[in-house]
Amino acid sequence: MPSTKTKPDRRSLILGEAARLFREKGFGGSSMRELAERVGMEAASMYNHIRSKDEILDAICFEAGEKYNRQLEEARVQFAGDYPRMMEAIIAFHVAIIFEYRDAVSVLNNDWKYLKPERLTEFKKMRKEYEKNLAGIITEGIAAGAFKEVNISVALFTLLSSLRWVELWYKPGRGVSKDSLAKDISAILMNGIKA
Repeated sequence: MPSTKTKPDRRSLILGEAARLFREKGFGGSSMRELAERVGMEAASMYNHIRSKDEILDAICFEAGEKYNRQLEEARVQFAGDYPRMMEAIIAFHVAIIFEYRDAVSVLNNDWKYLKPERLTEFKKMRKEYEKNLAGIITEGIAAGAFKEVNISVALFTLLSSLRWVELWYKPGRGVSKDSLAKDISAILMNGIKA
């Protein structure tokens, strides 16, 4: 019986390898020639699938950013009114995205500033919207009595920076599962804000 697994299309392969290359060398230190070598293509052939290094960065940043926004909305809907569970779900999906898309998350966190000006503006707007929505959840949780009265900005950026280190620290082989890591982070962060 033939396998139902399909090989990733060329564009996905290029984006995945580009994310790895950008994580290792940074956007500025990476070349299309080096990327072509990594994916086993001639540089000229690669341009049939992707137009430029800027297009690659754009795709990586926006696809990863959209994953975060989608997951936040799903957690909001799934756990409507149950703010501690909603926050635990948000922490869990942050960890899961890092485990699954470590290279892309690194590019999202470190190389977004190299986006073309018009896309950079759009990206900042998307990021600001995410922060606003997450701050809204914290605000609503405080109003509902689920969280302690704390400064919203302090809570928001403590949460986000606490999750940011996972991308910097996590490597396969660390001996920790995404579920146990998410559970531990939730326990540490949530016990600090639970009423």
